[in-house]
Amino acid sequence: MSIDVHYVTDGPADAPVIVLSGSLGSTLDMWSPQVEALASEFRLVRYDLRGHGESPVPDGPYSLAELGADALRLFDRIGAERVCFAGLSLGGMVGMWLGANAPERIDRLAVMCTSARFAPPEAWAQRAELVRAEGTSAVAPGVVQRWFTPGFAEQHPEVTDRMRTMVAGTPAEGYAGCCNAIEHADLHPDLPRIAAPTLVVAGADDPASPPDHVERIASGVKGARLQVVDSAAHLASWERADRVNELLREHFSGTS
Repeated sequence: MSIDVHYVTDGPADAPVIVLSGSLGSTLDMWSPQVEALASEFRLVRYDLRGHGESPVPDGPYSLAELGADALRLFDRIGAERVCFAGLSLGGMVGMWLGANAPERIDRLAVMCTSARFAPPEAWAQRAELVRAEGTSAVAPGVVQRWFTPGFAEQHPEVTDRMRTMVAGTPAEGYAGCCNAIEHADLHPDLPRIAAPTLVVAGADDPASPPDHVERIASGVKGARLQVVDSAAHLASWERADRVNELLREHFSGTS
């Protein structure tokens, strides 16, 4: 069953809509570096995944289909028949699910620092069990360590502190429920059904979804454009916001 997720909008009400879907353990604030860069040309809609931020926290486990249904319900709530959709990590999996299962709702798609299958499944089951037992603070330091390159983390400790607080503040059941969704998701068979023009972005130094994972997505989606962003780990949208914003602007304006 779908739920009403929390969202915020920026930009002109009559501009083309871009919906931004975030990583496991994030809130819509993870997209802060994109707001000023994109909201002058687009109606930017950022939202919290179910179980995250200010969205409701249903009992888990969750499924990727439920996360996708939440997004479709959001499109209806904002009055958007078709949207541009950008997702990072788990948000990228949601984007691929939408592209394959609701192609009539997706105008253009961007998936970043993600995988069609985050293996091994048992690792996600174990993380869900750990978080349900000890809370998200038990995993926050390790999660954020994968989000940024060591050099960026050393130069910007205030950012890493902010992100650790974000992850640790995620409701345990919400985080664990989404771990279960990742555990059971395999989008490889769905990739050929994605018809929307698709941008696929990898962080060159991403340990969570290495470039070869992202390359497999690009090879599975007909006509997909692959871009590898240098000096970026998993949260490339923050660490290399300059390059990612440029890629998103080009892709969603149809100039790439």
